[in-house]
Amino acid sequence: MNTEDPAARVQAGLTSDTHARDGLLKLAVGAIGVVYGDIGTSPLYSMKEVFVGHHPLAVDQLHIFGVVSLMFWSLMLIVTVKYVLMILRADNNGEGGSLALLALIQRQSKSGKRWGTSLVMLGVLATALFFGDCMITPAISVLSAVEGLATVEQGFDAFVLPIAVTIIIALFYLQSIGTAKVGRLFGPIMGVYFVVLAVMGVYHIIARPDVLYALNPVWAVRFAMNDGKLAFLALGSVVLCVTGAEALYADMGHFGRRPISLAWLVFVFPALMINYLGQGALLLSTPSAAENPFFLMAPEAWRLPLVILSTMATVIASQAVITGAYSVVQQAVQLGLMPRIRIEHTSASEAGQIYIPSANWALLVMVLLLIFGFGESSNLAAAYGIAVTGTMFISTCMVGVLVYRVWKWPLWLVIAFEAVFLTIDGLYFASNLTKVPDGGWFPLLVASIVFLLLTTWSTGRKLMLERMREAAMPIKIFIDSAANSATRVSGTAVFMTSTPEGVPPALLHNLKHNRVLHDRVILLTVRVTNIPYFPEEDRFLHEDLGQGFHRVVLRYGFMEEPDVPAHLKDFHGCGAEFRMMETSFFLSRQTLLASERPGMAIWREKLFAWMLRNAESAMEFFRLPTNRVVELGSQIEI
Repeated sequence: MNTEDPAARVQAGLTSDTHARDGLLKLAVGAIGVVYGDIGTSPLYSMKEVFVGHHPLAVDQLHIFGVVSLMFWSLMLIVTVKYVLMILRADNNGEGGSLALLALIQRQSKSGKRWGTSLVMLGVLATALFFGDCMITPAISVLSAVEGLATVEQGFDAFVLPIAVTIIIALFYLQSIGTAKVGRLFGPIMGVYFVVLAVMGVYHIIARPDVLYALNPVWAVRFAMNDGKLAFLALGSVVLCVTGAEALYADMGHFGRRPISLAWLVFVFPALMINYLGQGALLLSTPSAAENPFFLMAPEAWRLPLVILSTMATVIASQAVITGAYSVVQQAVQLGLMPRIRIEHTSASEAGQIYIPSANWALLVMVLLLIFGFGESSNLAAAYGIAVTGTMFISTCMVGVLVYRVWKWPLWLVIAFEAVFLTIDGLYFASNLTKVPDGGWFPLLVASIVFLLLTTWSTGRKLMLERMREAAMPIKIFIDSAANSATRVSGTAVFMTSTPEGVPPALLHNLKHNRVLHDRVILLTVRVTNIPYFPEEDRFLHEDLGQGFHRVVLRYGFMEEPDVPAHLKDFHGCGAEFRMMETSFFLSRQTLLASERPGMAIWREKLFAWMLRNAESAMEFFRLPTNRVVELGSQIEI
């Protein structure tokens, strides 16, 4: 067995680079379609919400220049400096996102339990906030695009809601057939969309070139000094221009750091900023355009095509968010934060093309409730932002731990970095908290429920494993007493066990009821590690226990799909080759009994028991052959 740490070899770069074979330009174009869909559709509603939203501003030079200046420096500091130049370097073997960052810090940090629990809570909280964001993004994006019909013809107002609902239902319905082919169109369509953003912006900047003065941060300072309270409230709307920044990091595994950075610096950032400057120039000339500055930038004859293009862009942005939700759910399941659920593959060649029915339909229901409940994008904007800014704040905290504990930055530099970005993120988050009565309660409620479910499952699973260890018989004692007395039959028995210690309950029950043992007995534990993809040569740990007994640990990365039979066929460490028709798989199905023992409140124990009952069976999750599985029940008191 190879004793070298595979995680260290992966981190050292000895595994293959998944993006090395693809051209940088090709990946950058793909990133434009997937990664930047969310932040790319922000111009549809950001400026409008600032001037006619819940805390409207006077449409004059001071406020226009101040807002445009805030948007420019927010995009520069939060997206360019923090995400592109900083967080994208936190590469967990090519993967990104809050859970990947958590796994990276846990694997490399030597901080121990003092930091461990807090980090896990931060990662779980960021994941919970992400799900709140996933529900609002499709609703506000599609609604804001379809609302552009009102700028084409006033009578179209009545059709906005039905059209938006139809688009959303069709989008979620099509998830089950896969998006690989449609995905190839995303980059070019979004490329055209960003070009249109820039062209419209340039047209209006030429008419009012003085708007370029807004790039000077002095205007943001003047805005704040003129009316500090109003400027603080305006931050809650200004931050809409950076919604989707988390996608840069979360989608790093699909495209890689360099293509994502290149697409942002060379194409997306300039196009976005030119459009915001153009909207500012339009408002300087026509203050009444504040009712919908994005669509009113276009000449009347071009508004309908702009509405169609924008709607396509919002569908793409929504698709990217939905796909991201699937990926996060998969990671959470593999890392033990969620129960096993059914995951379907929609592509034979692309492992990342997955479909999760339960997550898909739950998201659809919540998105439709948001559309019917809030009615228009301006009302949804009040709910938007809290989840985004909360996630950004948490990411800054986690990166602070990373640069100090893993990258070994000097303490003074860590403090300076954290002070700057925690102040920025904190101001945006605090401003968004003022939206709670107007709809901001929704993502907080969703995040609270998700956080409760994730922590209940994680804690309950830990308690259940502890109880199983307490009751487990030492394997050496069992082998000495049972191997000589039980009747041995030909074939192989694989007993799936959660813990690589003691005797699996299924083995005890099988011996008790059937009084036989197979010639070869495998005690198999599937363990998901904190690296995305586990090296094939190190996948198995094997211990020969004697008398035909073997303990095997099969290891996966948290981005991989377990396939036990396929990997057992490639394992030759414990005798003859595995033949599925001569192998029986024994599973133990636990029934939990809530008790007064310390650990969790009774109601949370009952919630955990309900989640366990509704989890996908180990047979389906590990892809075991249905005609070779035996399930034996047992009761555990937690």
